[in-house]
Amino acid sequence: MPLALLALAVGAFGLGTTEFVMMGLLPDVADDLGISIPTAGHLVSAYALGVVIGAPLLAAVTARMSRRKVLIGLMGLFVVGNAASAFAPGEYALLAARFVSGLPHGAFFGVGAVVATGMVAPERKARSVSLMFLGLTLANIAGVPVATLMGQHLGWRATFLGVSAIGLAAIASLALLIPHDHTHAPRVGLRGEVAALRSLPVWLALGTTVAGFGALFAAYSYITPMLTGAAGYADSSVTVLLALFGVGATAGNLLGGRLADHSLRGTLFGGLTSLVVVLALFPVLMSTQWSAALAVVLLGTAAFVTGSPLQLMVMEKASAAPSLASSANQAAFNLANAGGAWIGGLALAAGLGVTSPALTGAGLAVLGLGVAAVAAVVDRRRVTAPAGRERVVATHLPEQAEAVRY
Repeated sequence: MPLALLALAVGAFGLGTTEFVMMGLLPDVADDLGISIPTAGHLVSAYALGVVIGAPLLAAVTARMSRRKVLIGLMGLFVVGNAASAFAPGEYALLAARFVSGLPHGAFFGVGAVVATGMVAPERKARSVSLMFLGLTLANIAGVPVATLMGQHLGWRATFLGVSAIGLAAIASLALLIPHDHTHAPRVGLRGEVAALRSLPVWLALGTTVAGFGALFAAYSYITPMLTGAAGYADSSVTVLLALFGVGATAGNLLGGRLADHSLRGTLFGGLTSLVVVLALFPVLMSTQWSAALAVVLLGTAAFVTGSPLQLMVMEKASAAPSLASSANQAAFNLANAGGAWIGGLALAAGLGVTSPALTGAGLAVLGLGVAAVAAVVDRRRVTAPAGRERVVATHLPEQAEAVRY
């Protein structure tokens, strides 16, 4: 694997840290700015809104630019947003800074996935994507806990200065390691990029992302009350348990990348099925402390097995616009975050029990399996010629072509 993937992973580490660290800093930010914790929660939403808007928009407007320069520019915007967060004088300035910080998130992962797959042989594409995502999963193990502790001891503003430093390190890594001859985007133009997203297979792949990761966030958003209310853990133990989720996510991400290079769709179906089983067993697993800890690890593993396959599938279905499609998948991931948390909250508010969000998530995972099955049928009809021969479709490299694998 090219050393350049390390530069992408460093950027992903910074993005993952700043995305999730706000959850742990909400009380400190609320006290410092003189606002309520629910009001401070809008800072989480502002970042997510920036991701959803920025992912397709920035990918589209930079479609004709060198991908190496795009990645460096996106990390530059990331540094500006986090530095502005550190020096924000009040609530509204911090909201705006968090929105700016979220703008490059999806586009970085989208363009980065295209660059990663372009530097490796076809049979290693999924693994290259998983190694970039490794930075995101490691952020949940190390980046978020360390940044949270920094905020609690040195002030929340110091956290965002630290994240800005990670962004500067990512810029240096990108400039040093990303080769020039692998980063220039095909000149299809903005209209061509947008037109490539109109096909049904692309939308089915994006729908699978929304349903599949919506299942994860329906449960994970309420993992703390499950661990304390059902499993009997003390509040002080939750941080360690959430790090276990990061361990499971890291293992699932690496496993999914390796398996997807052998069977893209098989890995996707296997991961979603595993997610259904794990979430359906949550009420039982949360009955004891040791099984609850196991459930947290299994949840991260099952969910992130599907990460690389979904990213690669969206890119293959929109081969004429891989950067835009890949970035749109990141926007779908954040829609899943918001939608899954909302649906899980409905079950909790209805009085169905503290573990009911997990069962709601299992239902969403079943929906994801259904969408993936429809996508498989549509692809089979499109790919298979009348004589039963396999059609060859273009990859994201215009000078090459390869058969779609099933």
